[in-house]
Amino acid sequence: MASIKANQIRKGMVLLHNSTPHRVLEFHHHTPGNLRAMVQTRMRNLKTGNTMEHRFSSTESVERAVFEELEMTYLYNEGDNYYFMNSETYEQIPLTEEVLGDGMGYLLPEAAIRVELFEGNPIAVTLPATVELTVVETEPEIKGATVSNVGKPAKLETGITLQVPAFIKEGDKIRVDTTEGRYMERAK
Repeated sequence: MASIKANQIRKGMVLLHNSTPHRVLEFHHHTPGNLRAMVQTRMRNLKTGNTMEHRFSSTESVERAVFEELEMTYLYNEGDNYYFMNSETYEQIPLTEEVLGDGMGYLLPEAAIRVELFEGNPIAVTLPATVELTVVETEPEIKGATVSNVGKPAKLETGITLQVPAFIKEGDKIRVDTTEGRYMERAK
């Protein structure tokens, strides 16, 4: 465990609060008038998924959680479980939809991801920043359409639906930003 001062808290960090890992979703450092400085945070409990707000004194020490990170490959899903293989030991582990979150919509077999383990239990995943997916269903392409602000919904091979430009047609491969869940460009 690494101890840091509360004024070093940043978005995305994982802190141990009441001996439970919490990911910082938002933080705000402020000094009201002539009072002591404080850090207001909004955090998600990584075991239960609940969010909470907590205020730390800026000089208070907080424990930063230390994780084991593993490179894993997505194999398949069965019901609510998604099976991944450890790239070094070939051990297979199931991850639930709760751990994967929105990442499920970007997973194709053979996709490589990073899995964060806390005390041997998977609690979070890190997807590649971008993925290439095929459009399986969308409205017909609009002839003569070029890059414009006009979008249309497109269903991708993983089942998610995104807004894409009017010139995209079924069968096109597109690059998708996994952090914001948005179309970036047509893949080569």
